[in-house]
Amino acid sequence: MSDPTSIELPTGSLKERCERFGIPWLDEAPDLDLELAARLSPDTAVRLRIVPYAVKDGWARAIMADPMDLSAADEASASLGLPVQREGIDTERFNDLVRRAYGTTAARMAEDLAGEADDNDYEHNLDAIEADDIHRMAEQPTLINLVNLLLIEAIQSRTSDVHVEPFESELKIKYRIDGELVEQSPPPKHLQPALIGRIKIMSGMNIAERYVPQDGHITLRVEGRKVDIRVSTVPTLYGESVVMRILDKSSLPLDLKSLGMAQDNRDTMDRMIAKPHGMVLVTGPTGSGKTTTLYACLSKLYDPRKKIITIEDPVEYELAGINQMPVNPKRGLTFATGLRAILRQDPDVILVGEIRDGETADISIRSALTGHLLLSTLHTNDAISSIGRLVDMGVEPFLVASVLEGVLAQRLGRRICQECREEITIDRDPRLSDAEWELLDGRAFRGAGCPACNQTGTRGRVGFFELIGIHNTLREAIASGTSTSELKKLSNERYRSMRQDGIQKVADGVTTIDEVLRATQDVEDEI
Repeated sequence: MSDPTSIELPTGSLKERCERFGIPWLDEAPDLDLELAARLSPDTAVRLRIVPYAVKDGWARAIMADPMDLSAADEASASLGLPVQREGIDTERFNDLVRRAYGTTAARMAEDLAGEADDNDYEHNLDAIEADDIHRMAEQPTLINLVNLLLIEAIQSRTSDVHVEPFESELKIKYRIDGELVEQSPPPKHLQPALIGRIKIMSGMNIAERYVPQDGHITLRVEGRKVDIRVSTVPTLYGESVVMRILDKSSLPLDLKSLGMAQDNRDTMDRMIAKPHGMVLVTGPTGSGKTTTLYACLSKLYDPRKKIITIEDPVEYELAGINQMPVNPKRGLTFATGLRAILRQDPDVILVGEIRDGETADISIRSALTGHLLLSTLHTNDAISSIGRLVDMGVEPFLVASVLEGVLAQRLGRRICQECREEITIDRDPRLSDAEWELLDGRAFRGAGCPACNQTGTRGRVGFFELIGIHNTLREAIASGTSTSELKKLSNERYRSMRQDGIQKVADGVTTIDEVLRATQDVEDEI
């Protein structure tokens, strides 16, 4: 017999819980009454995760991210002056509704803050503003809401970096979305000291120091999840330039399939990282997704019976169950000194954020030789060049041959939006080889543009990969000092370059020819 004082907590999916409690569930996004939605301030709507969209029979019909949140419904009801009928919808459609109802509010709020600024405001001497005045302006509630909304809009639009750039007569705001900077509606120039001051306060920087670079950190709670933001400022001619790197773990694909890696490459990668010792490298330029790939490997390797330690600069995402160490050169903690300390921690798997110098390379090689699996990154254009880079750093070729299990090179390209993807017929592209053109057979895909991708035709990014597993013939060639061009010829028969991998993704409707050629143009290909 059940305890009469106990309360049965709702279980199951959100849709199932709504159905159990008689709360309407919408399968499609409804039309919005923007006047009704505007009766809730943007920061209130985002904080409560609610969008009122219509009035019917004296009730405000409102879609909620969590229709079980009665306190949020009560607060919205008080603001609207109407009782609220709670309704549910899936997360993606809810986020689209928020953008439709409140997505441009940061720009509108900035316009409201502008007031009647005259032209002389653009020419005032920023150096003459006292730190106390900036602090006072930055603590104004409306200014606080403006900065919060800028960040929330950026997070909801899948932005990786927010750029605040001061110029002589304007202050530019840009979001980097899927690798491309997109300019936003600019706030008034005279808000520059207060807006940048507010960001510096939030990130724990010295607001009075405006002539040296500073680094800081912000942690936000958005839609029930934690988002970390790394902040960097540098002094420029017309004020401080600010870049905020948004680290949203919920948007991080922690498996190789989600990153776009083909099945045969995933099988090879799985075999390499399953070995008890050795070295696996991921190469590519900054911003090519190397760290994300390594995190996906660590997630696959995670086992409570294994000791996994990383040393990174900086730690970009916190991974559950894994010991992560940030480098701190100011206090003498470099990759090399940290790696020496890690070896005394009895690790099974070690991740070194980057092999930058001969000392780190030497310790990494010896770590892999003494019974540890070591994962790391290098800055090289293609996979096979990493062997020559290690030798250039002073590592003996026979040691490289002994420990190296495989090298992955990668680039990132924009992914076609799957909501509006359409097949098209294409003319012969002179940039493609005969084999590539034969694979495409005169057809490709593009995104027509839709609300899901903000009419851009692309949504998210996909990796182009080149994976070389080190087999016995290749080991012997590496140990004997064979040239890079000869090593590439000895790669196994299933070897695909990044460009070939990308063209296959064009044929599969994942990306476009232009994206593949743009991303792989710095790699010399022999097809």
